[in-house]
Amino acid sequence: MNAFRNTIVFALAIALSFAITSYAQTAPDPAQETVMLVAKPQLLHPLYGNSVLIAMPVDGGVHIGFILNKPTKVTLGDAFPDHEPSKKAASTLFLGGPVDVNMLFALVRGSESPGAGSIRFTKDIFLAIAAEMVDKIIESDPGNARFLFGSVIWRPGELEEEIKKGMWNVMEPDSGLLVKKNTSDVWGELNKKFESQPDGDLRGRGVGI
Repeated sequence: MNAFRNTIVFALAIALSFAITSYAQTAPDPAQETVMLVAKPQLLHPLYGNSVLIAMPVDGGVHIGFILNKPTKVTLGDAFPDHEPSKKAASTLFLGGPVDVNMLFALVRGSESPGAGSIRFTKDIFLAIAAEMVDKIIESDPGNARFLFGSVIWRPGELEEEIKKGMWNVMEPDSGLLVKKNTSDVWGELNKKFESQPDGDLRGRGVGI
């Protein structure tokens, strides 16, 4: 499966050396900790509209994140027909974002690191980047992971600016989304937790790279 992945992009290389050591119990601060982003109803964007993302700050003010509720019609077995564990896993692949869509990532639910080649996203979510680690998760614990092609990368200050413009509601990450089979109602359920937002079309105002 290594042939299916390119060299890790610069932001991900930074992330591998970045450790999050504390988790605030108050409202999450996207500049300091991993957050969940829920697109506001007025964000009319072909990819990010009605989306739920997880985003983590890395060195230099960059953020890396993944869309959590955009399943494809492709399974691991479809993508890697010669890899027997992928065929057995029968896991749906999700579109994580428009950057490096030829790279396969795994967001894993658990309190302990799955091993080298992964980074801690939250207290109970890890991101597997290295090909060997993704393979290990497919082989050993696919039921506690979400497998995604592609990612979202925000330049320094970009995510904060999008939040100020009213594109996202911000909340603490929920690891339960990683094992939720049907994500069609996730965006609507999360939006009910927030007050109604003013009308407005936020189409075309960016959203990462």
